[in-house]
Amino acid sequence: MDPTQLPEEVAHIIQLAIAPVFTLAGIGALLNVIANRLARVVDRWRALEGGLSEADLDTRLLFHAELAVLDKRMERIHRAISLSTLAALLICVVIILLFTGQLVPIPVAQAVSVLFVASMLFLSVALVSFLMEVRIASRTLRVTRAVLEAGKPKKA
Repeated sequence: MDPTQLPEEVAHIIQLAIAPVFTLAGIGALLNVIANRLARVVDRWRALEGGLSEADLDTRLLFHAELAVLDKRMERIHRAISLSTLAALLICVVIILLFTGQLVPIPVAQAVSVLFVASMLFLSVALVSFLMEVRIASRTLRVTRAVLEAGKPKKA
């Protein structure tokens, strides 16, 4: 490696690493959103669980039904967090390989390509899991037509 070429080569590698770094930042933002949703689900779980012992039978049945839904949501969120974290980890390895390939004369192009594609696959499955969680939440939180009709003021 010619020492006079080193700054230009490093600059080129940094340019190549920018796209994975932006991807990493996006995954980080996604993880923040998903973690906040998990915190809200856990808070709701704890509130229901805390009121379970004092509730009457009908209320306990409603609480158990909602706890079952919250359990499904937590499962989807955990899957999304795990897969997103794995995708972020693979992007980190891609960035490491880009710089390592610059410093050590080993071919990294194929490994970088495979790891980046794998990362995108994990991220895609994570997004599908997140979408499934959002759908579960929106289905269970919809206000029924009867509740809306009951809340309307009566016409004179």
